[in-house]
Formats: sequence, C-alpha cells, structure tokens
Amino acid sequence: MTAPEAGRGIGNGESAAEITTTFVGLPRDTFRILHVSTGNVCRSPITERLTRHFVAQRLGILGRGLIVESAGTWGHEGAPMEAHAETVLSDFGADASGFVGRELLDEHVITADLVLTATRDHRAQVISMGHSAGLRTFTLKEFTRLVRAIDPATLPPLEDGLVPRARALVRAAAALRGWLLAPTAEADEVYDPYGAPLTFFRSIGEEIHEALDPVVTALTGVPART
Repeated sequence: MTAPEAGRGIGNGESAAEITTTFVGLPRDTFRILHVSTGNVCRSPITERLTRHFVAQRLGILGRGLIVESAGTWGHEGAPMEAHAETVLSDFGADASGFVGRELLDEHVITADLVLTATRDHRAQVISMGHSAGLRTFTLKEFTRLVRAIDPATLPPLEDGLVPRARALVRAAAALRGWLLAPTAEADEVYDPYGAPLTFFRSIGEEIHEALDPVVTALTGVPART
C-alpha cells in the first residue's frame, strides 16, 4: 500500500455524505469553519476571531462565502469572552467585539464544512455526535500538519472561488490523515489557558497564530504580509 499523492485529496467530486448530510438545505456558495474548545470563552473565540482577521488581511474582506464560527463542548451559553482572550486578540489587531459563547449543538456540526478543535478529546466528542463529521473534523494542529503537505498547485485557484478551494483542501487533508501522524500525542493539542495569567494566554495565542497561518494561506492562496 502506498500513501496518496500529496495534495491530491480523495477525488474531485464530493462524497455522498457531504451532499446529503453536511449541506442539505444550505447555500452551495458558502463554507463554514467551526472552531471547538471546552467553554467557548478562551481558545475557540481566539481561533475564530483570528481566522476572520487573517483572512480579511489577505483578501481585504472576509466574505467570499466564508463563515467562521465557534462553540464549546461545555460551552458557557451567552457568556462573554475571557478578558485575557480579548487582550490576545487585541495584540494581533483582531476584533473581539460582540462575541457570545455557545454550547456545541448538533446543528453546528451538521452545517460545518470544516471543524477544527483545540484537542483530540474535542475532536472525538464532535465525531461521536455523528452527522458524517469524521472526514471534516480535525484538531487545529493536525489540520495544519496535513495542510503543509498539500501542494497548493493541486487546489482550485482562488479565481474559481474560495468555497471550491476550501472544499478541495478539506478532502485533501482527509486523504492524508492516516499517513502523516503526529510525532507525539501532545503535538496536536492546544492547552486550556482558562484561569491562567495573561502570559500563558499570550503563549497560547502565539500557538494558535502559528497553526492558523498556513491554513489561511492554503485557503486563500495568499501568504501572510511581511
């Protein structure tokens, strides 16, 4: 058995699960990214807002059919973002305003095209909810590792639309998952800073930034501005 060719994905077409479960009743011109952590007040809000910020930096506007959201497996429904998380976002020039915590629901998983979790445990919880979520659910750092191995030339150009490019990226990452394993179990984890001092929040923010950068570059086809 040989590994799939890097960047080739699992085919140019969409699977039956994608068509019948993930997108039923939803516009075909949107792509939803769902970030998941525990309380939805620290890690996933940081990741959600940084994703929006970095995409807007590259494309000049978020738009183009991309929707970025977050929720928590034990989400503090209606809660504000932690103050230190807001500070981390401010450090990066990202907008923390208007955030409201959410508990992860079936509908969030059903409508997500890509689910990125803080830890392997979160990933397992999302997949256990069903909804054919296995092929589109990764830890953030796992997805980053896989994306780095994908040849961007094999993805649809941005001129064809961000949505088809994003869908192809997820298929390619899913195809590579069994071949590019983490060097250690901890390598795919983003640890919880809840209750920690600002210095630890900032270190987690840097980890998230480092993981998001190649993902956003692959999504948009535009590298970070230097």
